[in-house]
Amino acid sequence: MSTRSVAASRSDLQRATGSLSVAVKRRAEASVLADLRQDGCLKARFPNPDGWFQAVALNSSGGVAGGDSLDAAFAVGAGASATFATQAAERFYRARPVDAPARLRTHITLAEGASAEWMPQEAILFDGAALDRRLRVELAQDAWFLGVESLVFGRTAMGERVTSLRLADTIRVRRAGRLILHDAIRLTGDAAAALARPAVARGGAAVATLVYVAPDAESRRDELRAAWADVPAETGASAWDGMLVGRVVAVDGAALRGAVLAGLAALRARRPLPRVWQC
Repeated sequence: MSTRSVAASRSDLQRATGSLSVAVKRRAEASVLADLRQDGCLKARFPNPDGWFQAVALNSSGGVAGGDSLDAAFAVGAGASATFATQAAERFYRARPVDAPARLRTHITLAEGASAEWMPQEAILFDGAALDRRLRVELAQDAWFLGVESLVFGRTAMGERVTSLRLADTIRVRRAGRLILHDAIRLTGDAAAALARPAVARGGAAVATLVYVAPDAESRRDELRAAWADVPAETGASAWDGMLVGRVVAVDGAALRGAVLAGLAALRARRPLPRVWQC
């Protein structure tokens, strides 16, 4: 066997690893940094322009490949308010069959009276990508949470199609220890063919889920539906048990972002978006 063949069969090539932990606390009338730990390719910056504490996560590896492992933990203390975002859309590149899926874990905890937003930008999946992503949120009974997760299956403007994919994407939300949402997407094989099916995405190439948990969540359903009335995407919103869940299916990433921005504007009471979302 040649040296090249041996190298190509290995699954232990150099991989990117990173961990990030950010804790926020309330001090007088302000929300401030309580603790920070960052390791490997994950870093954080703190622009804090609008009164809410802001943390922007950066992945310095330049994209995510099979076998990479990224872990982020965000904790918001009693009465504090924070927005967590990412610097840019994340790209998930082709993985070899011998590679384990890229592993992404995000854990957000909110104490009594806390408010938090999870606002990563889009995950762009290239043909052959392999991704295992999990978002876990744990709230106190009276905490407030707004989060969004987006998936773009190839760059439509570049003529890209995702015909080989390994995807497992899960959102789990607990309030006062009780599971109130378990949302999972599983796609293996020809994603473009699956997305073309009417019961899956009817030809859409980008999807997003918005989750809003708050005392007024159920009363905000019609407001979200109205915000989406004229967007060029398929949308829907349901509310139950103090939680509002919105869905978007769009033909491409640009249409998806427009719908997501309209939904966030309605649920965030028109507060300015993190500046990284405007770049």
